[in-house]
Amino acid sequence: MGKKVALNVFYNIVIFICIVVIWSAVEHGRYEYVLACAFIAGIIITLKIRLIKEIRSMQNNK
Repeated sequence: MGKKVALNVFYNIVIFICIVVIWSAVEHGRYEYVLACAFIAGIIITLKIRLIKEIRSMQNNK
């Protein structure tokens, strides 16, 4: 369970970094960075949702 919590924290940090990079890239007109970070953030959010569902199912089975 500790690994899953650490993975969730890692996902949160990556999402936050992507948001900061997107905001900075928009200010500087670097839209290729916006596209890349939006793609990465989308993948991480999908993985985070799957992790949350897995943790909930583990808690319901106990």
